[in-house]
Amino acid sequence: MALDDTLLPALLDAGLLAETGVRGVYGRSARFEDVLQRFDAYATRELAVEEAELIRFPPVLPRSTIERSGYLKSFPHLAGTVFSYGGDERGHADMLAKVAAGDDWSASQTMTDVVLVPAACYPVYPYVAGGGALPPGGRTIDVASYCFRHEPSDDPARMQSFRMHEHVRIGAPADVEEWQRVWIARGLEILGRLGLAAESAPANDPFFGRGGRMLAANQRAAELKFELLAPIAQSGEGTAIMSVNYHQDHFGSVYDIRTADGEVAHSACLGFGLERVTLALLVRHGLDPDRWPGDVRHELWGEDR
Repeated sequence: MALDDTLLPALLDAGLLAETGVRGVYGRSARFEDVLQRFDAYATRELAVEEAELIRFPPVLPRSTIERSGYLKSFPHLAGTVFSYGGDERGHADMLAKVAAGDDWSASQTMTDVVLVPAACYPVYPYVAGGGALPPGGRTIDVASYCFRHEPSDDPARMQSFRMHEHVRIGAPADVEEWQRVWIARGLEILGRLGLAAESAPANDPFFGRGGRMLAANQRAAELKFELLAPIAQSGEGTAIMSVNYHQDHFGSVYDIRTADGEVAHSACLGFGLERVTLALLVRHGLDPDRWPGDVRHELWGEDR
């Protein structure tokens, strides 16, 4: 039986995850969170060389941001929109009657002005655009958030609600392209010191529909997206635990972000999937972190080898 089928029961039996009754939505135990937070602190130390500007946004963002960014054109199947009740008492009674009967009560809700964050970087671009032209050398932003993608699955590496820690680089094209190249190599080094046999590979986002297949092919051919893959499935296929994406001038054009020279800025981002890295570590070293190799515990917990 493939590990894909046995990993979730093993994580639940070990008390690392807790079921909620919804596929892809889990509680995390103290041990799971300890590993995740230790890795995040480790990654933060490794990323500190960039002296990035740190900002934290909530896990919701204005609906106008997701509409303007083009996300709904490319990923309508992944988006999570927030609805709320705004009716009167009579309408409320009708809604409760439907709830009690087990009927569909969605018509009682209306769309709000916020949506769930699909990737931690999305609030960054309008934020940077509000600051005027970029300084010479561009800007690098450190951002992290819970994210949501509507992908119900029994694969614990494909959660609907998960955390990402990202750095976003915005600047001149040559600077951003070089930044992407450097961080593919550095990401492999960072993960390798934890005993993760990660490999980098060109990849594409899960664009929607027939037109999306062409976008995906173009993205892969131009090597705009690289994923760092580590074994989680027993089949040997790697799972993306980090990605480095080059957006070219997409966000610069959408939000009119300009370099110090007045040109449309390019952007790229690197992102660690914190739950996925934690799962990769548990699969690689075992479900009991107290028994992990000394060099790994030294990197994460600061213990002597």
